[in-house]
Amino acid sequence: MLFSEVADVPKGPKVVAVGSFDGVHLGHQHLLRQALAEAKARKEPLLVYTFDPPTKVFTRGEGFLMDLTEKVEALREVGVELILAVPFNETFAKRPAEEFLEDLKALEASRIYVGEDFRFGRGRAGGPEELARVAPTRTVPLLSLGGEPVKSSRIRALLQEGRVEEARHLLGRPYGAYGVVVEGDHLGQRLGFPTANLAVHPLKVLPPGVYAVEAEGAFGRYKGVANVGTRPTLGGEERRFEVHLLGFAGELYGEEVRVRFLKRLREERRFPSLQALKDQIAEDVETARAYFGL
Repeated sequence: MLFSEVADVPKGPKVVAVGSFDGVHLGHQHLLRQALAEAKARKEPLLVYTFDPPTKVFTRGEGFLMDLTEKVEALREVGVELILAVPFNETFAKRPAEEFLEDLKALEASRIYVGEDFRFGRGRAGGPEELARVAPTRTVPLLSLGGEPVKSSRIRALLQEGRVEEARHLLGRPYGAYGVVVEGDHLGQRLGFPTANLAVHPLKVLPPGVYAVEAEGAFGRYKGVANVGTRPTLGGEERRFEVHLLGFAGELYGEEVRVRFLKRLREERRFPSLQALKDQIAEDVETARAYFGL
């Protein structure tokens, strides 16, 4: 169950895990599995107390790895059933630490789980020591892979460089994005490779370049080739997210398409002519087919 206000959460003692959980990556999963194990041992539910949008999206304008819909799905896959996603806005950001502690008391937290870098309240004044005034608090050390902590910021940096396979290693799953198909300028169709032009939130992190992807929706599941970029050959400036589905024929306008980035094929670049662009797209499609064994 998903809640947006403390007062709506069912009464009774519960284990509470707190954090932004942007990406629900392997580090988050490491913490959540420990919290779930204790909740099971205590015969209490686990509640995840999280923020929408993630705190750094609001405070720093950074891109997000998951919107609330994606985060809820990922948390449920881990086994979380109760989720409190409070709106993180200017009012919430100014709340003193004591008000956050009052939330946890109202939630009847019997145990609290946070990552070792968790801070809360105005000016990040609160930490695990303050949480322990409400209930015994487990501060979980950050999980390390490849000699570095697994953090959302690390994954975000990898994606901004197009390193989707490394990001997958830290997420425990391929990085995904979804959007509704909107009408474009039909250039792909004119070049012989029709694409679905997906509308996504401007702050959603998308890896720039050309990728082999899997895409699914009400129309089924297909392999494909995705391009994220500004289309410099056409003098574009706005970011576009376009997907060519291998073997698909039909209209997709208004359909929601979910995409998983599997392998980077190349960077986006400017071509001297539309014919050169068409030739490169044909090569990209063949490379993707070889990757999928088609």
